[in-house]
Amino acid sequence: MSGTAAQGPRLRPTLDGIPTYKPGKPAGADAYKLSSNENPYPPLAGVLEAALAAAGSFNRYPDMAVTALTEELARRFEVPAEHIATGTGSVSVAQSLVLSTAGPGDEVMFAWRSFEAYPIITQVAGATPVAVPLTATEEHDLDAMLAAITDRTRLIFVCNPNNPTGTAIRRTELVRFLDAVPSDILVVLDEAYIEFIRDEQVPNGLELYRDRPNVCVLRTFSKAYGLAGLRVGFAVAHEPVATALRKTAVPFGVSQLAQDAAVASLRAEDELLERVETLVAERARVVAALTAQGWELADTQANFVWLRLGDRALDFAAACGAAGVVVRPFQGDGVRITIGEVAGNDLFLAAAEAFRKEL
Repeated sequence: MSGTAAQGPRLRPTLDGIPTYKPGKPAGADAYKLSSNENPYPPLAGVLEAALAAAGSFNRYPDMAVTALTEELARRFEVPAEHIATGTGSVSVAQSLVLSTAGPGDEVMFAWRSFEAYPIITQVAGATPVAVPLTATEEHDLDAMLAAITDRTRLIFVCNPNNPTGTAIRRTELVRFLDAVPSDILVVLDEAYIEFIRDEQVPNGLELYRDRPNVCVLRTFSKAYGLAGLRVGFAVAHEPVATALRKTAVPFGVSQLAQDAAVASLRAEDELLERVETLVAERARVVAALTAQGWELADTQANFVWLRLGDRALDFAAACGAAGVVVRPFQGDGVRITIGEVAGNDLFLAAAEAFRKEL
């Protein structure tokens, strides 16, 4: 309009208060990346071949129903296909869960610190995040979470094992919690790291969802299965929830490359899980070395360790960077370090020992 200063489009004011998701810092050619909880191994031959074959037709849309992968998951986990919903990584499915249950005036609860995306996807939906502090031992405070439930609570995320602390909730405590949550509140068991659990007292969420219509299990191919770059995750939930997830998902979100690679990964699961065993053994070595250095560690059941460093988190990350490893600091809280290649882990341990001596 003549004489009037140009204005941009009106964006939702609530976006001003939403933090931007911060991915793990990439590593240079001369550094090891221990910041993103990725599987350090390259794709298995059969998985890579499946993805390459699918790439020959990427001028076509993928199967929007993700049929082959859904059927493979249904067989693998012995659940109805109607109970499965897929998305571009488990974080995308988590966002669909929030969009399906919560809006302005509603509340979404989670422990804190936990997965960084929870408060972001909650605020994107216009809902209110309710962050319940972890215990002094870096675990979910389930009693405090129960006490924080209101008539506005619509969804509760339970990250098990928890990212970034690695702690896991055992069966007795989790069952007691689930039994106490009102049945009209959806509880999402986020099990992105379940393949790394070795504590037999930590339950498989699929055992708990089967007779609880308000429980949903969230899984990903990004961690143990090594498909982080292809972005494919899934939820297992009772049919009303799974149907809602398919309604709120981005159409054609999961590429055909990702679908075919995920199917091939499930069929090569034995070989993939051998790699996981190697990482679990390496985790034990790293934990033992850190303990010997004098660090106090929470019991991690994931593919990373957590150091509670408070205001020294950025200093520690800088020291690791100078030593040739990139880690993930959370300023004011601590630093998460992924279990990676042996050489990278050794560089990290040397940096940790040197830093410990300066404390």
